[in-house]
Amino acid sequence: MLKNFGGRIKLFRMRRLIPNILTIGRGVLTVVFLEMILYWLTIKEHQTRFLDMAFIVFLLAGLTDIVDGPIARWLNVTSRFGRLADPLFDKILVCGAFICFAIVGQPKLFELSAGRLAVIHWLVAAVLVLREVYVTVLRHIAEARGINFAATISGKVKMFLQSFAIGTVLVVSAYFKAAIWQWFVVFVYAVMLVATVVSGVTATRRSSWQKLKTQSG
Repeated sequence: MLKNFGGRIKLFRMRRLIPNILTIGRGVLTVVFLEMILYWLTIKEHQTRFLDMAFIVFLLAGLTDIVDGPIARWLNVTSRFGRLADPLFDKILVCGAFICFAIVGQPKLFELSAGRLAVIHWLVAAVLVLREVYVTVLRHIAEARGINFAATISGKVKMFLQSFAIGTVLVVSAYFKAAIWQWFVVFVYAVMLVATVVSGVTATRRSSWQKLKTQSG
């Protein structure tokens, strides 16, 4: 009986690790995905298959992001590591993807020169990175003073559109070469950038931040 009891304790401890294992797994998948983007153009044969694999890795990373939080709450095993690592890996995955796109000069848009494409790609990456840094600073200041700064709907919409844009680049680059699909990429990027900026502005105007400014004043 003691053996069974010890086994149950061991199983319970293992269950407590599941959300953190998923989070760490997403970190590993993120590194693999970013490496695949950087090596994208060096693949001369079977490039479509390579992009398919990169897309699958990206989907798996996104899937772990969807399920680790609910699993942690279901098992009642939320941890400080999860609260810190989960959004960090999200930012590394998304911002890292657009930085890597800029490094490899993808996606190609119409007949724009390499120089103009580089400006566009790096501006997109800069907007995303600056937004994340800005909101992260606001969140740390607010939470350090005991004020809740949880994710909002605009932030979740922003994250979805950014992820959709990454997937769009991979799929269009692999399968759709016509100019109409390049316009689709431009449209997706434009909507994503608007959502990114709006979510950043919303973070400044949200009630919790206004409350913090009132306290500081």
